[in-house]
Amino acid sequence: MQIRAAVTRAKASPMSLETIDIESPRDDEILVRVVATGICHTDIAMRDQTYPVPQPIVLGHEGSGIVEQVGRGVTKVAPGDHVVMSFNSCGHCPTCNQHEPNYCHHFFEHNFAGCRGDGSSGLSKAGEHIHGNFFGQSSFANYALCHERNVVKVRPDAPLELLGPLACGIQTGAGAVINSLKLRPGDSLAVFGVGSVGLSAIMAARVAGATTVIAVDMLEERLELALAVGATHSLQPKDKNIVEEIMKITGSGVKFAFETTARPAVIRQAMESLAPRGTLGIVGASTLDTEITFNAMHIMTAGRKLQGIVEGDSTPEVFIPQLIDLYLQGRFPFDKLVKFYPFDRINDAIHDAETGRAVKPIIRMGV
Repeated sequence: MQIRAAVTRAKASPMSLETIDIESPRDDEILVRVVATGICHTDIAMRDQTYPVPQPIVLGHEGSGIVEQVGRGVTKVAPGDHVVMSFNSCGHCPTCNQHEPNYCHHFFEHNFAGCRGDGSSGLSKAGEHIHGNFFGQSSFANYALCHERNVVKVRPDAPLELLGPLACGIQTGAGAVINSLKLRPGDSLAVFGVGSVGLSAIMAARVAGATTVIAVDMLEERLELALAVGATHSLQPKDKNIVEEIMKITGSGVKFAFETTARPAVIRQAMESLAPRGTLGIVGASTLDTEITFNAMHIMTAGRKLQGIVEGDSTPEVFIPQLIDLYLQGRFPFDKLVKFYPFDRINDAIHDAETGRAVKPIIRMGV
């Protein structure tokens, strides 16, 4: 059938809204009518070829919607179910078998190849091959094909148009604190960069019982929002030595630091802010060959640790419903991060994400 999709056709160029064709779901696929999709900086990086993906392609990987049709082999969901679409994984490698799909040995080919395993896409336009299957969904469209591995059934009383960002950015920040760093009551945390991922980490730290939560960012309005959702202190790097300021607040450094900017100099600051036996978690990188340097003695003599984190070490079908429950209880107010846009303003939403005007844009697909 024909669908409306935002197609990325050139590096660092606006997406074009086009009518394209989508196949019926194969035996192991699910057709979802997309209600809304979050915009993540990963989408922007793919558009700009920071991480090269084939073009033309339909991006989008924080989709929420309603199941329209399922393949004959699908048992996890049925038509009419409310779902969130998250990252994809193979389901049979050593880490998938250990319930760690975020470290799937085949993560890149299942999320960034722009095609199914056999090289097909499911998307086309008048015979032109349009790459799809981005994060197993390509949800910058009003319909998307996904898989049992990356679809999460959610409770029907939750606001479906709000839930898409739980699939990646918010799951990453919250999961980093709860699943990866395993923060406990009384612990301290410094978050470097308080966009949607960093703010989600701050909200999760409050849920987990942290008593000192320090937000670090260049934008004053982001710091104000961080204080509103759970930070106990805020620091703006301008004219300040951030490490010294953190030491003044904590005495000996934080037990945990979480770095979201992917800037090597900031990552080093985050490491230097740790207390003895502290752990720094990092997400993302500015390029595929980003390098960071540390003082070896600083790390070794105090038992400090560096931990890479993908998707918050989450099993989406477990963690996303937990975050929804926390939100509905009023304990995880991620709706404060969100700004909605109609589908035809997707490029405006992306621009606002790039410039910091919006923390977490969500595109409503409409009818």
